[in-house]
Amino acid sequence: MTRLLLDVDTGIDDALALAYLASLPEVEFVAVTATPGNAGLRQVALNTLAMLELCGRPGVEVAVGAEVPLSVPLVTTPETHGPQGLGHAVLPPPSGSVSARHAADVWVEAARAHPGELTALITAPLTNFALAIRREPRLPELLKRVVIMGGSFYHQGNTTPTAEWNTHVDPHAAKEVYAAFRGLPEDRLPIVCSLDTTERIEMRPEHIRLLSAAAGCAVEELVLPEQPEGLRSTSENPLVRHLSDALRFYFEFHRHYDQGYLAHVHDFFAAGVAAGTLEYSTRTATVDVEVESTLLMGTTVADYRKLWGHPPNARVVSGNNPEQAFQELIRSVGALAARLYER
Repeated sequence: MTRLLLDVDTGIDDALALAYLASLPEVEFVAVTATPGNAGLRQVALNTLAMLELCGRPGVEVAVGAEVPLSVPLVTTPETHGPQGLGHAVLPPPSGSVSARHAADVWVEAARAHPGELTALITAPLTNFALAIRREPRLPELLKRVVIMGGSFYHQGNTTPTAEWNTHVDPHAAKEVYAAFRGLPEDRLPIVCSLDTTERIEMRPEHIRLLSAAAGCAVEELVLPEQPEGLRSTSENPLVRHLSDALRFYFEFHRHYDQGYLAHVHDFFAAGVAAGTLEYSTRTATVDVEVESTLLMGTTVADYRKLWGHPPNARVVSGNNPEQAFQELIRSVGALAARLYER
């Protein structure tokens, strides 16, 4: 059993990550916390509650934390994820409600109650995680494993020429988090899924067609570049339909930025790393984040050769297997959709 604490900014690829994790019987959601990023805080929380319920995981505690980054103004990204964060998808309103607890308290109390048992997955800006570490500096030692989606090292940024979105939204939080892991044993260092490898996880129309087939849909789910933008799915399977509508928006966004009719589903890959189901390799490094330069704000730097003379504080993913990742996604989420919504 993998017992997960998650922090998300649900978004399209966060939603796919939640669906994938929900499809794994061996994954327990201890709690999910929300950070603003892809959308504002309240919308992120509602998206998260609705997605968990759609995926057959009602009753999971969803808590909110910081409303803004530590030191810079909040920016969100409706052009990337749509006005409500889930592209063209409009999920049923959730029946559950947001927890009264603060996200940082959720993390600290859970880690103290279950030392060495919980895997942390952060697919959002690191604001809530940084606040939790401020409240409990031993948090990096109390968690069993930490997986972070963020950063860009030897790869073009996706927000500025050098910065990745999550780190750019709250670079000061990222800097604090990486500093907190300095000097810990290698098996306690966070696994960092940066753009260097997450942009290899390219979801394409064929993957959606195969997902619908795995779910047992009677009609092929076709999301094609020649179709009108904004076309809504008519799939009889609610999970397939909502994922299709969300991903169509993501395909359209990537095409607008000359990347092709595809979607980089970063957070799904990080989720698979946290769950232990996807293939990957890592390199140990000392990571730091630029927070002073206007030109380079949010840039992550990895010292693999110990030139700074500081101890390592991260394991940066250096290789992965996209073909294996999508085979696993289609098999597992397809089975979940079939199980939940059999005709």
